[in-house]
Amino acid sequence: MTDDSPHVAVLLPCYNEEAAIAQTVAAFRAALPDAAIYVYDNNSRDRTREVAADAGAIVRTERIQGKGNVVRRMFADVEADIYVMADGDATYDADAAPAMVDRLLNEQLDMVVGARIHDAAKAYRRGHVTGNRLMTGLLARLFGRSFTDIFSGYRVFSRRFVKSFPVLTGGFEIETEISVHALELKMPVGEVETRYFARPDGSASKLNTYGDGLRIVRTIITLYRVERPLLYFGLVAAMLALVAIVLAIPLFVTYAQTGLVPRFPTAILSTGLMLLAALNIFTGLILDTVVRGRREVRRLAYLAQRPPGV
Repeated sequence: MTDDSPHVAVLLPCYNEEAAIAQTVAAFRAALPDAAIYVYDNNSRDRTREVAADAGAIVRTERIQGKGNVVRRMFADVEADIYVMADGDATYDADAAPAMVDRLLNEQLDMVVGARIHDAAKAYRRGHVTGNRLMTGLLARLFGRSFTDIFSGYRVFSRRFVKSFPVLTGGFEIETEISVHALELKMPVGEVETRYFARPDGSASKLNTYGDGLRIVRTIITLYRVERPLLYFGLVAAMLALVAIVLAIPLFVTYAQTGLVPRFPTAILSTGLMLLAALNIFTGLILDTVVRGRREVRRLAYLAQRPPGV
């Protein structure tokens, strides 16, 4: 590695990966021989730390449980020009890392996602495939564009992405937050197809299909409320106004026929719902202005870092 070569750091968040971490470290060491390899252990109850250290990795610990918390710590602590993030379970193809790094540098991208291509049924459960497609489509509808594999944990980042990304989530929904951050700031990004392998014997997945899936859906809805408040609260306002109008139509018909309003509680309810609709519209307008200011601050933080390959 010459003095002008970018400093590459491989980041491997781990939890109980004694059976796979040595293989993972060795694979990335062979693929990126000049990179610094960091293993961040998240309260493992097995020998993950010892095995990773014996394999030659720089081992650190994050005590707050959850993958998002580990990513927050890694991004804050590690200094590099290029960051390669993968899981420590030997499921991602380390041989694809040099091509992903080269693409990020050559095209001056801020993130390259390793879109998983899998053959073995054990590598990627059918429910996860379906969920990934549904969530990818939902993200595209909410934010205008998306990735082929938004849940991939195999990604290459520029320094300006890592140092401008305010990690807010704590669990497996971190990949969704990363994707939304890139899409919202309209960063230059790309994808590279990579092989995805079954876990080695003795290694078990920590992902709960339904529990983590619900958390990811909740994260997307929350991010949409935070990033698109006018549309979010406008939709709420439209639903409230529709209910208010439906309730009010019989009242107007009766009033036109008799000049009386016999169902006074219904009239009060309809009026209240319409007032709530108006409040939601004003809330969306105010928050939309706030979000624009926040987005400008995040963009300036992003631009404060030098682009990759420069």
